[in-house]
Amino acid sequence: MAPVKLRGMTWDHRRAIDPLLGAMPIFQAKHPHVEITWSSRPLSGFEFTSVDALALEYDFIILDHPFTGAIAASQSLVPLDRTVAQAGDPFVGPSLDSYRMNGSLWALPVDAACQVSVSRPDLMQKLDATVPVNWRGLMELGAKARQQGLWLAIGLKGVHSLMTFFTLMANLGAPCATQRDKEFADRDAAHEALALMRDLLQFCPPAGLDWNSIDLHDRMVERDDLVFCPAVYCYATYAEADQRRPLRFHDLPGPKGPAGSTIGGTGLGVSAHTRHLPEALAYAGFAIEAATQRAFASYHGQPAHRGIWEDSAINERLGGCFRATRATMEACWIRPRYPGYLEFQARGGELVEAHLRGQITADALIAKLQQLHASG
Repeated sequence: MAPVKLRGMTWDHRRAIDPLLGAMPIFQAKHPHVEITWSSRPLSGFEFTSVDALALEYDFIILDHPFTGAIAASQSLVPLDRTVAQAGDPFVGPSLDSYRMNGSLWALPVDAACQVSVSRPDLMQKLDATVPVNWRGLMELGAKARQQGLWLAIGLKGVHSLMTFFTLMANLGAPCATQRDKEFADRDAAHEALALMRDLLQFCPPAGLDWNSIDLHDRMVERDDLVFCPAVYCYATYAEADQRRPLRFHDLPGPKGPAGSTIGGTGLGVSAHTRHLPEALAYAGFAIEAATQRAFASYHGQPAHRGIWEDSAINERLGGCFRATRATMEACWIRPRYPGYLEFQARGGELVEAHLRGQITADALIAKLQQLHASG
């Protein structure tokens, strides 16, 4: 058969690029005439770069599910309903549903994540502390840590501030609106969620307002004064033995338990402009097979397949991460995905961060978020 060359775009972290490259020989053994080249971009690009633009250049795009509203409107990707028709839904939590929009499935889950908590077990032992299961316990841990010259940790740069606000709102039983014709947030619940975030910050180093999720994990591994973070998008690879100080992951200690965490993860989309659709669809199907996702886990990946989350050997290698956060993953909340939401996400994150820096009041923030949400 004539050689076929395909191109894909993912994001720049070993959790993202290494699984795709590591599993490639398995695919090529079945499809030796197909060559796939993967490129990567920074996390900020993954969060905001237009999928429509990427689909003009790449055959595959690893994407964040809030893009699905714009994708459904533009039809820049190929619907993938038939690819999962026989497999059903073998994925954890609402991973698969997060890529459905307007009756079609626009991406396939290759990575699963949500906001969970993470600890430095050596520092927790130093404090003789147990992992908090709710916000009250978190505050008690924070006070204990500060007495010993240690800190809690959080990453609240831009969009990450908004994600934590979303998580707390959903956990409080007042999730933010996912449709533009609805009031964005219950005012009382919003004030409560923001107060919880401000309370947390008294126990965290000020630099947390400059950190994203990757920064947060890096700092917890590098430094020896960050004990526990209550809400961050899980990067299970930081529990692996090759880390300077392997981390441990736990369920979200929300005010009302682990429910309501804002789902993250990534999906694989196929460009509607690809010139090699049969081969591209063959790879898409390959990517969600249990054996493939097991291979992803061998290369620092964080697969979405339920069987991998239950696998004893994989959990042992990751410090029990998947089992320890499963309850949170199964009770996730799916954030808005309407066309134009990404603009709201970018500006909304800046506004929540500004509030946490003391630059705008809670009332002004809530009003501005509602205005952005309704503006279209």
